[in-house]
Amino acid sequence: MALRDVPAQPRARTLLQNAIRSGKVAHAYLFAGPSGSGRRAMAQAFAQTLFCERQEADACGECLECRKVMHGNHPDLHVISPDGSSVKIEQIRELQRELSYRTAGAGRKVYIIEGSETMTVQAANSLLKFLEEPPSPVVAILIAPSAQSMLPTILSRTQLVPFVPGDPQELERALVEEGKPPLLARTAVHLASGLEASRALAEENWFAEIRNVVIQLGKEMPSRFPAVLLTAQQQVFKTDLSDHIDTLLQMLALWYRDMIYVMTGREKRMVFSDQADWIAKNAWSRSMDSWVRAMELALTAARRIKANVQPQLALEQFLVNSREG
Repeated sequence: MALRDVPAQPRARTLLQNAIRSGKVAHAYLFAGPSGSGRRAMAQAFAQTLFCERQEADACGECLECRKVMHGNHPDLHVISPDGSSVKIEQIRELQRELSYRTAGAGRKVYIIEGSETMTVQAANSLLKFLEEPPSPVVAILIAPSAQSMLPTILSRTQLVPFVPGDPQELERALVEEGKPPLLARTAVHLASGLEASRALAEENWFAEIRNVVIQLGKEMPSRFPAVLLTAQQQVFKTDLSDHIDTLLQMLALWYRDMIYVMTGREKRMVFSDQADWIAKNAWSRSMDSWVRAMELALTAARRIKANVQPQLALEQFLVNSREG
C-alpha cells in the first residue's frame, strides 16, 4: 500500500510526504488517533515509501523493496505488537538487538510499535534511551490512540502525526469500491472511526441484521409501542444480536438524525436513504426537539452499556423513555 492509497488522512499524508521530499525524515514519529483511522496502514505505507528503490515521495508498489514490505517479509522492517495486554521490556530489548545488526541493504531500518501506550514502565524507559541516541539510519513509528496516552519524555522525542476519524463520504466511497454493499458501507462509516474499523463492521454478518431491526423499531416506535417491545424481545434479546445492543442504539440515533435531516432540507446526508420515502412522510409527526431528545436518549443508553449497565435493561429503558419524545 502506498501513501496515496490510505484514505481520509490528507494531513498526515502531506506531512510525511513533505518530510520525504525535503530529505528531513525524523528519527521517530507518533501516529496518534482513534482505532481504525488508518494508523497501521499509513505506517506500513510510510515504511514502504522509505524503502522504495525509486526514492520518491510515495512508494511505487512495484520494485523489490516495495514487494517485500507488501508481503510482510522485509528484513529491515520490524513490527512489535503488545504481548498480551502490554508491550514488555523483553520485546524492546529484542528490537534493539535486531536493530544493532547491519541492514540487508544500504538503506535505513524502520520499526513500528503498535499499542505504544501499553508499554510497561520498564519498556518505555528502555525505548526512551533508544530514542535519545538512535542508531543511524533508523526510523521509529509509534502508534497510539492519542498524544496524551504517551509519557511526556517519549512524546517530546517524537514528531506527532495526528489522525482523525475521516470524512464519511470518502470512507464510504472507498468501501463501495472494495465491493461492500452501499447501504451497509454508508451506515458503517457513521458508526466507526476510520476505514479499517468501518470495513470490519460492514463485513460482520450481524451488522446487516441490526440495520433491519433498527428500521423496524424506528417505524414501530411512533404508533405501535407494544409491537416495539415484542420486536426487541424476539429479534434482539432472544438472538445473537443481544451482544450488539450498543451498536443498535447508536444506529437508532442515526435513524432519528435522518428525521432531522429531512426537516432541515438535508436529505442527501441521510444514512437510511433506502427509507427516504417513509422518513419523509413521518419526520413531521414530532417536533425537531423531540427527535433530538430521542437521539440523545439512544446515545446515552449506548454509553450506559459501555459503563457496564446490563444491555437489555438499557435498551428497554430507552424504548420506554423515548416513546413520548
